[in-house]
Amino acid sequence: MTDILTARYAQTGKSSTHNPLGMREMQARAYEQRNAQYLLIKAPPASGKSRALMFLALDKVMKQGLKKVIVAVPEMSIGGSFQDTDLTTYGFFADWHVDPKYNLCTPGNVGKVDRVVKFMDDPDAHYLLCTHATFRFAFEKIKLPYKFDETVVAIDEFHHTSADDTNIMGKTIHTLMTQSKAHIVAMTGSYFRGDAVRILEEEDEAKFTQVTYTYYEQLNGYKYLKSLGIGYHFYQGRYFEALREVLDLDKKTIIHIPNVNSMESTGDKFTEVERIMDVIGGTPIKDPETGIYTTRARNGKTLRIADLVTDDENRVNVLMYLRNIKKREDMDIIIALGMAKEGFDWPWCEHVLTVGYRSSLTEIVQIIGRATRDCEGKEHAQFTNLIAQPDAEDADVTNSVNNMLKAITVSLLMEQILAPNINFKPRSLLKNGEEVKPGTIIIDDTGEHKVSKPVAEILTNGGLTNVTTSVLQDINAVGRIITHAINDQEFTQLELPNLVQERFPSLEIEDVKTVAKFVELQMKIHAAGGQIDDQGKLVDREGRIVIEIPDDTPKPPKHPQPPKDPKEKENEKLGDPEENGGKEGDDPKIGSPRVRRQDPDAKKKVHEFLKVGDKFVNIENLNIDLIAEINPFQGAFEVLSKSVDAPMLKTIKDQVVANRASVSEDEAQLLWPNVEDFFTSFGKEPSTNSNDPYEKRLGEVLAFVRKKTAELIASGQLSAN
Repeated sequence: MTDILTARYAQTGKSSTHNPLGMREMQARAYEQRNAQYLLIKAPPASGKSRALMFLALDKVMKQGLKKVIVAVPEMSIGGSFQDTDLTTYGFFADWHVDPKYNLCTPGNVGKVDRVVKFMDDPDAHYLLCTHATFRFAFEKIKLPYKFDETVVAIDEFHHTSADDTNIMGKTIHTLMTQSKAHIVAMTGSYFRGDAVRILEEEDEAKFTQVTYTYYEQLNGYKYLKSLGIGYHFYQGRYFEALREVLDLDKKTIIHIPNVNSMESTGDKFTEVERIMDVIGGTPIKDPETGIYTTRARNGKTLRIADLVTDDENRVNVLMYLRNIKKREDMDIIIALGMAKEGFDWPWCEHVLTVGYRSSLTEIVQIIGRATRDCEGKEHAQFTNLIAQPDAEDADVTNSVNNMLKAITVSLLMEQILAPNINFKPRSLLKNGEEVKPGTIIIDDTGEHKVSKPVAEILTNGGLTNVTTSVLQDINAVGRIITHAINDQEFTQLELPNLVQERFPSLEIEDVKTVAKFVELQMKIHAAGGQIDDQGKLVDREGRIVIEIPDDTPKPPKHPQPPKDPKEKENEKLGDPEENGGKEGDDPKIGSPRVRRQDPDAKKKVHEFLKVGDKFVNIENLNIDLIAEINPFQGAFEVLSKSVDAPMLKTIKDQVVANRASVSEDEAQLLWPNVEDFFTSFGKEPSTNSNDPYEKRLGEVLAFVRKKTAELIASGQLSAN
């Protein structure tokens, strides 16, 4: 098995300590924004989102004058996270309590929709707990959005919502925001969907105050967990023999078997459970009361196994046993299908082993979250994905290739999620005396060129991470670069701006390019290893400094724009050295080595300024040379190349290239300046026959523009002159 990502953490203990109000770090951060009408909390599993909502809800009712709180969870089982909770003992001003008749996530409750309607009319009722579905139906029945004017609507696991027209919850949230004065608190551990559909419309998303607590902050602040590995094992045939290779019987493990309709499944889930039992070894004996199996495994140890696949009369007993686990030795292996993900807590879990590709990236995040609980005696957590290797002779090779690439992109996404939070903040938005948070890179835009308002909002309101997520969910684009079907330059200068434009269609072209550059920087910084050392410096995996984190607000530089000395002008004629590269004396060709300036002062200027779009901005505390060396997709390529032979790698590459879309009008408009810059720099038109993918794509854009121009002239819509 190959780990594509290994993250290590400092065990600071910060995420598990409490302030005088009894709040952990994430909860205190959310509470600071308690007056916001629309609040979006993005925090990983086990960070305490449920209790954070209790603090917020109690404050809004008891101190802000709102009358009611409705907490909606995706399924009844998760409702247990909002059971009555003692908060006053630990310093808060009130305890959390839901009247049993308005706790609609307990067994036996009937007429739940009518109960919500009654709750809204009950002047003495303040808190209600229900499922997403119950709330949606009740909202439709009430029909009058203004009735929620003095209500807090809290949506747990907000990623189940979407802006799609068919998503009723998404439409409900939009209606509440546009037709009522309701307060909305949204909580999620993964603010993105596996289907890449937006969770909120762009204009709705902009109204939310966002509180982000990263995976890195959570895991780095643990007491016991030191590291997390994400790995893949590609196999041929059935997965059981591969399972034998990667299943460590000494580790507390959850095994997620594949969906019965997937290519990895045998089609018989019950037989698969039996085969897994055979891999574990021994003769399993089932306890008639608990439904838990005990077996003498092939490693000689007696293991306890829970079967959550078989849905029989024992399922309830098994679930009850798992909820009441008190000691590490109470359970060893859980076999699951569609369970043991959201809302499931087994802190001793060390290894999550998933068979087959999961179409939902949010599902993967939730699955990994089962292993990342902090627990005494657990130093390492591991996620392993068993993926069927494509067969070039398989008639369904395209689907196999896509599944393989989708599985690999999950690791790239997790690399971004698990890295320290890197923020870019324009200096023009800094307030006097404002403390710069660790990991913040100051962009000096106090000179001639200020960062535009739309870009500033993206940089300061979590939008950059959302863009990165969208980028990594585009399997075709990512597949092209991790198979070397395109080079890094074509991805960053052509593919990436297109993906940004799709995410933010209202952005001006220059702003699109600016955001794309920041996405590129963020991805490369995260791919560097993303570790903060004892001196507060962000370093790569070799310990080289990527960012010197500022201790205080930096002062404006003496020269907000790059000086125009002769050497600078000469380099500009060659094209931007950070973009086109080349060494001194080389012809300025795309893909040539980077320009190396011999003058030490000139090199210093390269460090101080970064070309973003067509603007130069000052980037402080950033090792540009080091960042330029980083390929955020290199690890994925290495895993892929080690996992398959050369002919199969070519087959995968051919499939990826075949899926590339033709040039669109939007892409042509976005990339036309690149075509013009190419002609200016090289004195020739980009050719569709070039061996350089970057030049070839620009040639395709040029051909598209000429074809469209000819069509418009022929139709009389454009003059030939």
